[in-house]
Amino acid sequence: MGDQQRIIIRNASVLDASAGALVPDRTVVVEGAEIVDVDGPATRAEGAREIDAGGRVLMPGLIDGHVHVLAYTADLPGAAEQSPSYVAARAGAILRGMLDRGFTTVRDAAGADHGLARAVREGWFVGPRVLFGGKALSQTGGHGDIRGAGRDAIDHAYCTPNHCRIADGADEVRKAVRDEIRRGADHIKLMLSGGVASPTDRIDSLQYSVDEIRAAVEEAGAANRYVLGHAYTAAAVNRGLAAGVRSIEHGNLIDESSVKLFTTHDAFLVPTLATYSALAEEGLAGGLPPVSHAKVFDVLDAGLHALELAHRGGVKLVYGTDLLGDMHYRQLTEFSLRAQVQPPADLIRSATTTAAELLQLPGRIGVIAPGAHADLLVLDGDPLADISVLTRPDTSLRLIVHAGRVHKNTLDAR
Repeated sequence: MGDQQRIIIRNASVLDASAGALVPDRTVVVEGAEIVDVDGPATRAEGAREIDAGGRVLMPGLIDGHVHVLAYTADLPGAAEQSPSYVAARAGAILRGMLDRGFTTVRDAAGADHGLARAVREGWFVGPRVLFGGKALSQTGGHGDIRGAGRDAIDHAYCTPNHCRIADGADEVRKAVRDEIRRGADHIKLMLSGGVASPTDRIDSLQYSVDEIRAAVEEAGAANRYVLGHAYTAAAVNRGLAAGVRSIEHGNLIDESSVKLFTTHDAFLVPTLATYSALAEEGLAGGLPPVSHAKVFDVLDAGLHALELAHRGGVKLVYGTDLLGDMHYRQLTEFSLRAQVQPPADLIRSATTTAAELLQLPGRIGVIAPGAHADLLVLDGDPLADISVLTRPDTSLRLIVHAGRVHKNTLDAR
């Protein structure tokens, strides 16, 4: 990782994600890990490293609101049997790839812990800032229960590199939420319906009672944290929203009633279209068990329709990918898939300002302004005119600055 230093980026067209517009001929000054000034060409800073953007677009670093950095394989039950140190090493490679693609903040939606986030923060792993929730909570036999039908035992050791823990009943859920918060969780995840990667449940199953969901929401709120809910069907989504869940992950099978609840409760939807196309094409080769691969097709085609409903209804949409195993390289394909429904400016907001709002960091990430983290990208091309610019990082992404450190620079600098 590069050194933190004073940096001036000159001659930049700054992308204002909120307005969906470019502000030309700006100079951005970075001190340490923060942006301290965004002004005109006359800006000066003594002893700074100067980088000429050459009139190119300068935009905030991207945010992925749904990742699993421990998911080095699509066989999640198999990964849980591995050494934690081995899984952490594999996660390090996944994190570096994310930063190389321009993601400077990610929200881990189950698996990552305080140690991994600290390793990135201190520079032992090179990667985006990690906001983690520890282990997701699942009912017995729910989406987070990785046991097959013939197995009874489950390893409850916290260091086991699985993504979930089992908690049944409102009291157990409260205790589990308190424990995750004790370990530093930025958010709490609940499994509210069946899922693809779990071996024994159905996609359309309802999971966790209303009392259990409310217990989690109450405990998270008491610590100024929030709950995200894995859910596919309208029934599961609607129940979670009514109980106070702040963001719904996936939501492929929502309907108009769900859209109304999203807006009523000022909640967020995090579609993850990239993972379904990836799992359909590469899942079996990537380790996804056949029983899970078959379930992909229950939700694959519905995702784009759900996105269209939500976009048309004014739901707050956040960029997310949920990729597993060797499929992480497809992280930027979410832009291409969503572009069938959303215009570029809305897509960019989903990966910057709207994501920052969900992650409770407005003004700190997803924006180029004084006081924000110095997470910056310089691009060849204008993503407001052509979103595919963001999908070609090897050729289009010329500069990556993360937390004030230059990670990549193919521009002339002095």
